[in-house]
Parts: sequence; structure tokens; C-alpha cells
Amino acid sequence: MTGPRSLQGRLGLWLGAALVGLWVAAASVTALIARGETEEVFDSALQETAQRILPLAVVDILNREEAGISQRLAAIRDHDEFFTYVVRDDQGRILLQSHAADPAAFPAWDGIGFRQTATHRLYNDQAVQGTIRITVAEPLDHRASVAREIQIGLGLPLLFVLPVALLAIVLAVRASLAPVRQFRDRLSARGARDLSPVASNDLPTEIAPLADTMNGLLARLSAAFEAERSFAANAAHELRTPLAGAIAQAQRLQAETADADARSRAAEIETTLKRLTRLAERLLQLARAEGGRLRRDVATDLRPVARLIVDDLARSAGPERIVLTLPDGAVMSDLDPDAFAILVRNLIENALRYGQPASPVEVSLASDGMLIVANDGPVVPAGDLARLTQRFERTTSDGRGSGLGLAIVRSIAERTGSHFEIRSPRASSDSGFEARFRLQTQKTTP
Repeated sequence: MTGPRSLQGRLGLWLGAALVGLWVAAASVTALIARGETEEVFDSALQETAQRILPLAVVDILNREEAGISQRLAAIRDHDEFFTYVVRDDQGRILLQSHAADPAAFPAWDGIGFRQTATHRLYNDQAVQGTIRITVAEPLDHRASVAREIQIGLGLPLLFVLPVALLAIVLAVRASLAPVRQFRDRLSARGARDLSPVASNDLPTEIAPLADTMNGLLARLSAAFEAERSFAANAAHELRTPLAGAIAQAQRLQAETADADARSRAAEIETTLKRLTRLAERLLQLARAEGGRLRRDVATDLRPVARLIVDDLARSAGPERIVLTLPDGAVMSDLDPDAFAILVRNLIENALRYGQPASPVEVSLASDGMLIVANDGPVVPAGDLARLTQRFERTTSDGRGSGLGLAIVRSIAERTGSHFEIRSPRASSDSGFEARFRLQTQKTTP
């Protein structure tokens, strides 16, 4: 049987077991000492009883008119008689006995001092040159009952003290480990992209080195991720100018050459360069989504941003290609407008690229912050749907798109604590594709 896995459970278990063990050991030792002391007290009482009764018995026996008569004293009232006695002469005849004395329990005289039988503890004494002898007996059951009462008296508090002590131990351990639990909660509350150090000033000295090691690891991971994001952003930024120059040269080549084959190859080069330009833009957006601050201190209305992005894309896709639905009231959110523009643009471009050209892309932003971008088209298999939010994943192998659009949106959702999901088919339909992004909105005051 294994012990509890939690440190709190282990401390409570072992401290409780140690407390019980110490209490039982202390109670046992105390019971042994108390029993020895009570034996001495009872023996002293036997001896004292014999020495007090013997002179009285001598006077009573010597003043009798007829010698050798046996007399049993009558009880004045009912009571428990723990000490019984008999007074005998030197021939063993009983001259006087207590009312509850059983002569069979008294062995033959064998000298002054203590004796013990299977049932009684006895003390013998004599007077008048050994002619009058007294034996006082005490049942061993009486001493055993007193010993049991002492043991019960020592053990009974354990039934009450132990639960209280265990509760006190549990509360003390829990209070001592409260900083550890707070550190755990602070660490678990971090998002997947939050690698900042976790406060550990209130941790015990035994746990603080572990927290420092954890924070050191987080710092190294943050530096590694930051280097990766910085490289991607810088590389994409540096590629913009040479790509733009290369595209201009390809377009100039098409305009100046009369060779049809050269013009065709220049057009292919231009297409490839434009694809690289879009990829560079997506890498910049991904670096922005993973490394930038995506929340602001104040909330803004996101409707103008959505309208601006739709109008910009409609100029190239066609005025009837995108249908935008916005609520009458403001949609207030602390999401950075640039980040919102990035996610809206990526969702709409993804829908335009893979949706049916004859069907419009429906974009709706509700007052509760639900952004829905839906397009018509074939159903995406569930296996493909599960991996579309990964980097460089596409539904087709024709090279269209960068495979980063949905990954950027997912990254924004993770960094802002928002909910993002994709569905195929779209809601209330048996075909198409739908992306849902739940913004964290704030109520506007009238």
C-alpha cells in the first residue's frame, strides 16, 4: 500500500502517525510506572491495615471469657470490602475474621511478610510472641481493575485529542503550504504564450530554489521563442524591399520583351515573387500575434475595423463577393485593433481563396462579440479539419495560400484567452466552411 502522493498528505500522515506512536509509548510507560506505584500503595495499605487491626484484635481476644472461640464481625452496612482479614492462633484456629472473609482464600501461616496466591495479595503479621496472627488479603482482581482504569484514563483522551491534533496538523501543514499552492495556481494560470517569471517571494526556503529554477527555465524558453519570433519578423521585413524590387523587374521585363516565352516566364516569376511577398506578410503577422501586446488598457469599437478590412478586400474580390453584417450598437473590446484586423483579414482571405467563387463570403460580427466568417464549398473531412490550424497546413496541394492564416488566428485566440473553432459543414447547411471567433467584449454605458 502506497502513501499519499501529495506533500500535504504525507506530512499529515507521518506527523499523525508519529503523534499516535509517541502518545501510545508515553501512555504505556506512564501506565507501567503508575502500576508500580499503585502496587506499593496497596502493599502499604495492606501492611497498615494489619498493624491497625492486630492491636484491637489482641485486646478483644485476650478479654474473652472463653479462649479459642471463633468470631465473625458483622457488617454495619453494605459496602465493597476490598480488604478481608482473619486472626488465628498459633495452632491455626480462626479467632476473628471480617464479615466477607473466605477462610479458603487464606493459606496456612508461613511467617511475617507479603505473600501472593493465584487470587489474592496477602500480608502476615503477629503479636503476643506469635500466639496471635493476622493475615490481611486483597483480591488481585481489584488491583487489575485499578490498573485497567489507569490505562483507560491514559488512553481515552487519545480518542478525543488525536482527531483534534490531526486536524491541527492538517490545518498547520495546509497553512504552511499555502504559498506553494499559490505558486502552483499562478503557474497554471499562465497561458501557453506567457513565459514571464512567476512571483516566488513568499515561498519557503526549501521550495524557493525549485521556483527559481522554474523561472530560469521560463526565461530561457522566452528568450528562445523571442529569438525565433524576432528572426521571423526581421527576415520577413528584410525580404519586403528586395521582393518588391524583383517584382518590379519582372513586370518591366514583361513590358519590354517581345518574346512570348520570356514574357510567360517573367509572369511566372512575378507570381512566385508575389506568393513570397504574401508569405513574408504572413510571417510578420505571425510574429506580431505571438510576440506583441494583443490587449489594450481601454476598449474600442471594432465595427469600423471590420468594415475597413471588408472594403479593402472587396476592391480586389468584387463588391458582391463579401457580405458584411454588423450590429447597430458598438462592439467594445480591449483586443488591439491591429490584431483584430489581422485575424479578420486572414479569415476572409482564407474563405475567398477556398470558397466557391459564385457564392459570397458571409462575415458577421454580433453584439456579444461572436465573429463568424462562412463560405460555401465542399465539406472538409474531419481529419483535415483538425490540423488546419497548424502552421503550413492546407486543404489542397495546389500551392494556394501560405498555410499560416488559421494558425495566426489560433495564436491570437490563445494569447488573448478567446475561443476559436472551425466547422465543416457550416451551421444549418450540409456544405461549406465556417470559422467562429469569440471576442471578449465589454458592455457600453448609455
